[in-house]
Parts: sequence; C-alpha cells; structure tokens
Amino acid sequence: MPLKNFGSILNFAAEMEVADYDFYTAAAANPANAQYKTILEELAVDKKKNEKLMLLTCRESVCEMILEPIVDFTRESFISDRAGADKMAWDLLRTKALQLETTAHKFYVEAAGKILALPEVARALTRTATRRAANIERLEKLS
Repeated sequence: MPLKNFGSILNFAAEMEVADYDFYTAAAANPANAQYKTILEELAVDKKKNEKLMLLTCRESVCEMILEPIVDFTRESFISDRAGADKMAWDLLRTKALQLETTAHKFYVEAAGKILALPEVARALTRTATRRAANIERLEKLS
C-alpha cells in the first residue's frame, strides 16, 4: 500500500511503533529471556515514546497536510512479522529485534527524505531514526 502523504507516513510509523512495543513487551514477559528483561522493557518504553512523537507530530502539522503528494514510497518493505516473541530464545529474539530496529531505522531515514518540505516532520522522523540506530548498537553489544 502506498504511503501517499505525510499523514499516511506518520500513521504507519505509529502503527509500527505499537507493533514493536507489543513485540518487546511480549519478549520481556518471556521467562527464557529474564536476563534481558530490563533492556526489553526499556526498548518497549522507547517505542511508546516514538508512537507518541509520531501522533503528536501528525496533530501539530495538520495545517500542512495539503502539500505535494509523496511518490514511490510504500509500506510493504517495512512490514515485519513479530509473532512469537513470548516464546523465542534470546539468540533468535535478538536477531529479530535487530531486524525490526534496522527496518524501522531504514523507514525513518527514507521517510524523512520524502518529507523535506515539512522540516518539523522531517526532524521528528530523523530523531526517531537516530533512536533506532542507538537501539541497533545497544542490541549488537549484547550476546
């Protein structure tokens, strides 16, 4: 499905953050990953903050919605399967989390590039991309 305007991009971003929040919350509840519960809970909290930022940015920029459409940007390459976090062993969970963070980072970088006409929105997307990059580094350090 194409992401045709900044509103659809921000709404998709918020949906992605909710799905990732659910993934990390389920993963934190998995007793097999008790050693990593704190970091998983912190990642879940981070996703909740990102969701709020996307929704706030959308609401604050509602006056700007009538701009040129976004071209050649679809959600398909950014959709990930998040099922089974409550049953995954740490190695698989870490691999999946890295994939989710990498996919989200790529989405935010590309989305920010598509919305240069709205600097406030592009900044919010870039900030979230930076947070996702920090999460990638954090997860890579864990074994």
